[in-house]
Amino acid sequence: MPSTTPTTLDGWWCNWSDEYAFLGFSYEITACQSLTQLTREFKDIKNRFNGRYVRLYGFCDKTGYYNNVVQAAWDAGIGVHALIWSGWDGDGKWKTRRTALLGILHSNAKAKFVTRALQFGSEPLYDWEILPDELVPAIEAAQANLSSLGIPVTVSEMAYGYQLHESRGSFDVLDAVDLIDAHILPFFAQDASTANNSWHNVLNDLNWFLDNTDNKKIIFSQNGWPSTTYEGVEPNSPDAVADVQNEKDYYLLLDSKCSFFKTASPVGGVGWFWHIYSEEQEPGYGLYWDDGTTLKFPFAPKISC
Repeated sequence: MPSTTPTTLDGWWCNWSDEYAFLGFSYEITACQSLTQLTREFKDIKNRFNGRYVRLYGFCDKTGYYNNVVQAAWDAGIGVHALIWSGWDGDGKWKTRRTALLGILHSNAKAKFVTRALQFGSEPLYDWEILPDELVPAIEAAQANLSSLGIPVTVSEMAYGYQLHESRGSFDVLDAVDLIDAHILPFFAQDASTANNSWHNVLNDLNWFLDNTDNKKIIFSQNGWPSTTYEGVEPNSPDAVADVQNEKDYYLLLDSKCSFFKTASPVGGVGWFWHIYSEEQEPGYGLYWDDGTTLKFPFAPKISC
């Protein structure tokens, strides 16, 4: 990053049309990691894996915490897809999280230079946390609030979340967002078996978004295959296999489709995040084991082709 904070966003970000294939990692902040840890791991994402972004997951409700995220991202030279965590217990805390985050985006001079997008999520529709009649005005209000900062607004959600609420106006949500943050989790498909046999499920969801949106950037924001199952991470197919080999095979499948992703959507192809950085953040999905230093398998995804 430059030694001083720039004065303009002109020419700062890559064009959406140039961003496809591997983008970076989902990274959970519910542990309220220290600035030192954030910086170390963001640098790891940037330098070891050529990640361009960190997509936040979970929440830390410590006052001013996003300032640490901004500073760590600035020091690491990486962008952030920020998140207003909606939760799944109906507590409505997403509203205070929204207020806090929007405040920091305006008050921290570096924030707009590391914050590539703002998400509502994760899966507010599927979890019945923010229904369309409340979500659409929330998106529009955030867009108005952030217009001077040039930060686009989206919702991180599954295709099924939109399908579930079609009669309640979920297509208005699709129309309102600036880009599509799609959850691609083929392990949970009704006909899931192995990762090597999951491409048709990936395409089913991608094609649904392509068919139901008009010229919007598409990113696989929550995207992975678990290496184990437990309560809350259970398949819908008796044939679905959760182990490290299938987690690895899913990564290899995505990486083999770089040329496809490059041209898969009308706005510069499709980019994907890997969910998630470490097992410590979400068991079964992490690339790193719990020690934070040992990889489950070699991981060197293409960022262009």
